[in-house]
Parts: sequence; structure tokens; C-alpha cells
Amino acid sequence: MTLRAALTVVWVGGLAACRGSAAPPVPVSAAIPAAAPASLGFDGTRLTGVVGYLRAEADSGAFPGAVLAVGRHGRLALLAPVGVYGVNDHRPVQAGTIYDLASLTKVVALTTACMVLVDEGKLALDAPVQLYVPEFAGAMKDRVTIRHLLTHSAGLVPDLPLYDSTATRAAALHAVDTTTLLSPPGVTYRYSDLSAIVLMQVVERLAGEPFDRFLARRVFGPLAMPSTRFLPPAAWRDRIAPTENDTMFRHRLLVGEVHDESAARLGGVSGNAGLFSNALDLSRFAAMLLNGGAWDTLQLIRAETVAAFTARQNLPAGSTRALGWDTPSDSGYSSAGTKLSRRAFGHTGYTGTSMWMDPERDLFIILLTNRVNPTRANLAILHVRSQLADLVADALTHPEL
Repeated sequence: MTLRAALTVVWVGGLAACRGSAAPPVPVSAAIPAAAPASLGFDGTRLTGVVGYLRAEADSGAFPGAVLAVGRHGRLALLAPVGVYGVNDHRPVQAGTIYDLASLTKVVALTTACMVLVDEGKLALDAPVQLYVPEFAGAMKDRVTIRHLLTHSAGLVPDLPLYDSTATRAAALHAVDTTTLLSPPGVTYRYSDLSAIVLMQVVERLAGEPFDRFLARRVFGPLAMPSTRFLPPAAWRDRIAPTENDTMFRHRLLVGEVHDESAARLGGVSGNAGLFSNALDLSRFAAMLLNGGAWDTLQLIRAETVAAFTARQNLPAGSTRALGWDTPSDSGYSSAGTKLSRRAFGHTGYTGTSMWMDPERDLFIILLTNRVNPTRANLAILHVRSQLADLVADALTHPEL
């Protein structure tokens, strides 16, 4: 078999398995068009080595299985499923296997919703949060802006134990909205799920409809991302990779229900977590962002808005955060590795997911895993993400193409 044929099997074979299985009727996602890796500037041998590395990590126990998608110029160079669904589910992962995105929800769902509302003139980045959510009350909170929430510089605590301190969605939102700031806004970077939960409420107030419904109508539907949604139905269960054996809150293996405890308390729909998707849908999403917010005939977001949201804000000084998105670290560890450009933007998810886009190379790298299966104690994903990004960057030997 030729190298090109082998690469073709990696992704086309996955799609064939996805479409031909006797699984329950899950919507069929369509990947962006494929292209020969060499035509996109990749060295085929090195790209095959990336898949070998990912497979070896699955075999060594970094995660039960994974799907990797790599593309440029609106074309897919690689779509590679490796491993199995779970430690106790030995079915091979397919290209269309659906994963709990965890905190990728913050960017794929929440940040995108904010971009849409900015384009509509409904959301002002430097407006006080209280303009939209008056319930966001307490000392110094009148000074917290939308930009502070998006850059995790609002001064909020990282999280609250909503799953055992509240009993309803309304009570959980009240606890979030009334929590005390740890520092004045704009002074300290502190990654906070609460920022995303507050911002979700802003989106719902401006949209006039539930968060998940707005995204389905304005983002995932128009982009033809049928496997991307909150609260996946029971019919999808056999196509969703399991996450953790939850011994703390729900006391069962989680399959098709959000892993994050706070999002679970909020009913599975939240700005911080809860979204499920697959690499096929996310390849369309990534290609859209790299194409200035456009895909096919759809201009989902203005190019200027995409550029503004994916640029480092330096808020507070020295922070790597863009608006919603992150950018590669200047030194030390980064899930982006060491070789993407300073213009790159991306995010990770606690369950073992990540996506990075590099506008300078017109490159995206999407990695979906369920590293928390069966337990969150497995932290091997940290070195896998960075090493994988570097291997993909090294495989792009002709970025001028």
C-alpha cells in the first residue's frame, strides 16, 4: 500500500465505518473536503508518524481512544481515529465518535455566541456585566465588564461546589451571581468557570432564548454541525465515548451526560461545559474561523470580529488570554507546543480535548480524547497535547503551499 493510500484509509475508512454501522440513528456529520497531505504542504511520512505517536499513547494508557483532525486551507489532511471507546468498551473509535468537549464549550459555544451578538450590535465588550445581568451583585461587581469575563480577569473564584451546595439551576445561578470577588476586576488572571456561567446568562438575556437553542439556531445549524449539541439524546449513547466513573456526585459511569459537576447542576447546559461534538463537525468550525468567519456561502461572523476575539488582550498585563480563547505561552509549558506562531489561538477541555488554530499557517489541530475514563487522575494528556502539536508543526514542511 502506498503512503498516500494508507493516509486515505486513516480518514476515509473511519468515515465509512461511521456511516455503515448499525448504531442508533445519529446525524451523520460531513467532514470538510479532504486533500492529499503533500498538496497542503505536509510531509506524508511525518504525518503518518503523528498517528503512530497518538496510537502509542493510547496503547500506553494516556487515554482509551482519540480522534485527531489536521487541516489547512479549508481542506482535511488527516482524520485519524485511534484506540477504543473506553477501558471497558473495546469497540474501535470511529471518525464520527462523539466526545464530551468539557471546556471547549467555552470557545466553541460561548465565545462564538458572543461574537455573533457583538456583530449584531447587541453586546458591548466594555459594558458592565450588570447592564445585562443586574443580579450579578456585590462589592466591585459594578466594575466588571464583558471583556473581564472573557479574559478571566473579573476577580471571580475559579469554581463553586454547586453540585452539593445547591439543588436547582436557579439556586446555582444565584450562588454564582452573588459570589464575592477575590480581587478587583482587571488586576489578576484567574481561570474561572464562574465567568463562563455569568456570560452564558448575558447571552440568554440578549438572545431572548435558552443558550443551547440560540447556538443550534445561529451557529451549529447554519454550519451543518449535526453532532454538536448539549444534552445528546439517548439514541446517541452508543456513539459517545464514556468519561469518568463518577464516585463523587452521580455515582455511575458517565456516557452522554456532562462530566463537569457544575454544568450538571445547571441541567447539562452551561457556558463552561456541556457541549458534545466530534472531529468532523469541529473541522468545519475550525475552517470557518481560519477563513475569517466564513464557510461556503455563509458568513457566520465578521472577519474583523474573529480577529479581535483571537488576539491576545494583555489583560491583565502578561496574560496569554484572548477573548474566550487562549494563545501560546511565551515560555514554559503550553498545550500548543513550542512551534505554533504567536498568532495561534486555542483552548483545552478537562476531559482530554483540545483545538489549536494558527492563522499564520492556516492550520488547525483538533484532538478529542476521553482521558478521564475511568478516572481524572490520569494526567498523561498534558505531555501528549504539546508533543502532538510539535509533531504536526514539524510535518508541515512546506508552509508556503
